Amino acid sequence: MLKKITFAVVVTGLLAGCAQGLSPVGVGLITDVKGPITATGSTGSKTGTACANTILGLINDGDASIEAAKAAGGISVVASADYHTQGFYPFVGETCVIVTGQ
Repeated sequence: MLKKITFAVVVTGLLAGCAQGLSPVGVGLITDVKGPITATGSTGSKTGTACANTILGLINDGDASIEAAKAAGGISVVASADYHTQGFYPFVGETCVIVTGQ
């Protein structure tokens, strides 16, 4: 009995921080959510995207910064920045920043 309780506590602890990203509604079993970061009064015809990924919360890779998205789109003046989070909790997740501007 004690072994089962210990196992349940360890598994819960290991999965508690796995494969999470930005989401205005929380991270569920399956997540596919978009949301805002910032916006200005400007408009933009260029778009740049930058992403970061996680596997089990143990392997985390990528650069989902606004600066990386600006560089990817050749943008110098930001009009808006949004994010898109997708994942299958607790296994994999990806958060991308999408920047528009000139």
